[in-house]
Amino acid sequence: MKTAVSIPDDVFNEAEALARRTNVSRSELYASALRALLVADANITETLNEIYRGLPSDPGVTRASRRVFESSEW
Repeated sequence: MKTAVSIPDDVFNEAEALARRTNVSRSELYASALRALLVADANITETLNEIYRGLPSDPGVTRASRRVFESSEW
């Protein structure tokens, strides 16, 4: 899939230098970086889910959290 994105000049320049040093194309470098970020995000989410799954639930905290959530603008 072809796409266009805007990134800061300094990030672009560092990515270009890394692509040259590692002898990979710009597309390959960006795809690898995004894959790594997606895997890391999935791992963090799963780890947090495991942690919170094991914690006891406090009804007062649940009610307070719900009030804050419902009054927040998303």
